[in-house]
Amino acid sequence: MGNYLHSLRRRRRERLAAQHRELRDERVAVIGLGRFGSSLAHELTRRGWDVLGIDTDAALVQRHSEALTHSVVADCTDPEALRQLGAHEITIAVVGIGTDIEASILITSNLLDAGVPNIWAKAISQQHGRILERIGAHHVVLPEHEMGERVAHLVTGQMLDFIEFDNDYALVKAIAPDVVTGAPLGQTGVRSRYGVTVVGIKRSGRDFTYATAETVVEKGDIIIVTGKTRAVEAFSGLS
Repeated sequence: MGNYLHSLRRRRRERLAAQHRELRDERVAVIGLGRFGSSLAHELTRRGWDVLGIDTDAALVQRHSEALTHSVVADCTDPEALRQLGAHEITIAVVGIGTDIEASILITSNLLDAGVPNIWAKAISQQHGRILERIGAHHVVLPEHEMGERVAHLVTGQMLDFIEFDNDYALVKAIAPDVVTGAPLGQTGVRSRYGVTVVGIKRSGRDFTYATAETVVEKGDIIIVTGKTRAVEAFSGLS
């Protein structure tokens, strides 16, 4: 599963980089207003995006209607329903349906047939994700798997946060271990000894700031460390 998730993340980053080179269209259709879809829709709305929320459940649509820019009851497994919603004008769509795999696949296929250029689809398993990729979904997310992997790192170590950017490369937020305190970072040999780089530091009552070779880390400081996944895991486990 690890290699598959790493592959998904790499392809996602490549596609995102290409998108950022284009003008951003801050309009999005979110299909499926369950926990994942509604959370995403509310956050996008909070950030100023124009969000169209769609679900077959009238009660769900009503519940979120005041918070979203637009909301409608519709069955997007029906191509005609998508056509009536103006699918040809949608540039970004998120298929937030997970439990009904057939509906997820049909809706993604209908969006592709309608020519939607940027489709994000939620998957609940590797197999589901592979099917979505094979039919042409531009981005596939496995939120439960990815969050489980992240939480596992937090539970088993002294990390405060963990983000994996690429195959075997991560960024970690952690309490500074004693091996980097009391002397300038350039003198601690943290990079040569542990294979990681301290890129940021936060002291109690202060904001995060960039770390340099002259930065002296004190006991209790929070640091941001980057490097190979195994290296940052080992480093974060130091006392």
